[in-house]
Formats: sequence, C-alpha cells, structure tokens
Amino acid sequence: MLEEEIKYIRKAQQGDKEAFAQLYHHYLPKIYRFIYVKVSSKTEAEDLTHEVFMNTWQGIKSYTPQEFPFSSWLYRIARNEVIDFYRTTKKNIRLDLLEEDALKVPEQESFNLDQAMSVESVMSLMKSLKPEQQDVLIMRFLEDLSPDEVAAALNKSSGAVRLIQHRAINTLKELINKNVGSNNENITEA
Repeated sequence: MLEEEIKYIRKAQQGDKEAFAQLYHHYLPKIYRFIYVKVSSKTEAEDLTHEVFMNTWQGIKSYTPQEFPFSSWLYRIARNEVIDFYRTTKKNIRLDLLEEDALKVPEQESFNLDQAMSVESVMSLMKSLKPEQQDVLIMRFLEDLSPDEVAAALNKSSGAVRLIQHRAINTLKELINKNVGSNNENITEA
C-alpha cells in the first residue's frame, strides 16, 4: 500500500491531479502486469491500462475506502476492462504467447522433468483454466494480493477465492502430471 494512500485518495476525490498522479505511478506497473498477463499483447495492455486509469479518475469520487482497499477497486476495474476487451474482440486468452520475462520471475535452472516444469510450461497450461481461476492465480501469486484483496476485486467472499484458488491449483497439478507423464513416455520411447 502506498504511504498516506487515504490522503492521496481524498485529495484526488476533490480533483487534485497531483494526488491522483501519485496513486497512478504507484499502481501503474501492477495493473499493467495484470492486464498484460491476461491479453498477451503490449499494445493492448497499454491501451487497457490507460482505460483503467481513465475510468478510475472519472469514478474516484464514488470510491469509499471503508468498503475495500483501493488496490482491489483498481483490479476490479482492470478485470472488467479485460472482460469487455474479450467480449468485443472475441479472442481467446493466450497465456502461452506471454514472454516469460514479463512476469519478472527469476530464470530457472534446468531441472529433471520428474521434479519440475518451467514457468513457460505452467503458463501454457494455465490457458486451460477458467478465466476466473486464472485471475485468482495471477492476483495471488504474481501480484501477491491477499485473499481478501482478491475477493474484493472479484466481488466474491474470501472463502470463495480460496476455493477457486484450491481448484485451480489442483487442476494445474493434474495438467502438470499429465504433461510430465507424456514427456517421460516420449523420452523412454526414444
């Protein structure tokens, strides 16, 4: 959370552009990364991130800090922008086209296939998950949001978020096991 965030929010609600700029600069990289993971296009991610902050500026007077954290409100707006984007473009989510360095995950040393899969492989498998499961995993593990913050962003209870996360992880484990199993079969046949 940004230091003195409430002060900046209140000033921005009164029309102070400099206060909003502080919020913008703090949250821009996080919101951009969330959107980029969902749309896999830098240009689209930049455009949608711009829309998120335009909508935030236009609607900041309606934000009430007591309801949920400001970050959750931003993620909710970002998620809605992504949903609208896919509704209008009728594209599929393509996490497999993501550049691995966009996630800012340290490079992995090569591991035995029996022990682990690369981040790239896991991201490719994530495209098999439901969009809501993808959102939860991205917010929880890439954006490091708490279950309560994710719940507020998705307009769900914390328990529902934990259940979605649990199911998504179990589905990913099953997919990884199938993938590793098929890779091992290919290796032994060679």
